[in-house]
Amino acid sequence: MADEHSFDIGCDVDFQEVLNAVNQANKEIEQRFDFKGSVSKIDFNKGEKEITIVSDNEGKLKSVHEILLSKLVKRNVSTKALIFGNIEKSSGNTVRQKITFQQGIPQDKAKEIVKLIKDSKIKVTASINEDKVRVKGKKIDDLQEVIKLVKSKDFGIEIQFSNYR
Repeated sequence: MADEHSFDIGCDVDFQEVLNAVNQANKEIEQRFDFKGSVSKIDFNKGEKEITIVSDNEGKLKSVHEILLSKLVKRNVSTKALIFGNIEKSSGNTVRQKITFQQGIPQDKAKEIVKLIKDSKIKVTASINEDKVRVKGKKIDDLQEVIKLVKSKDFGIEIQFSNYR
């Protein structure tokens, strides 16, 4: 048995699932009666890792949002990982909005997580490792207690636990 166990706290988005959700949402938009004759569409730029939503007006843009979010949730992509840009006017009397994805944990949130773990007095060590937080401890029960503790607090970001050893 290992002397020390560990796991990582991070945020990773499965972009294949995002692509599938965007394709499903576009198919639904094409088929829905309320979008007939509309320029509403969703584009996913895999290289930039961002989604662009284009629609006739803000009302239809909100409807496209709801369709996209429902497809993302069905594909287990957390909506907390989405960062919504401002709604902008674009050519042809349309509006558009860019959506980017949170990859990794921002430094300020990582510091909050480490502080929470240290303040809990659980016998583990937590350290920031690039865009993840690594938690190490001798007892598996202590690590499971840390997972429960971190899950119980809302940091406003998507949190996943990986590399559990």
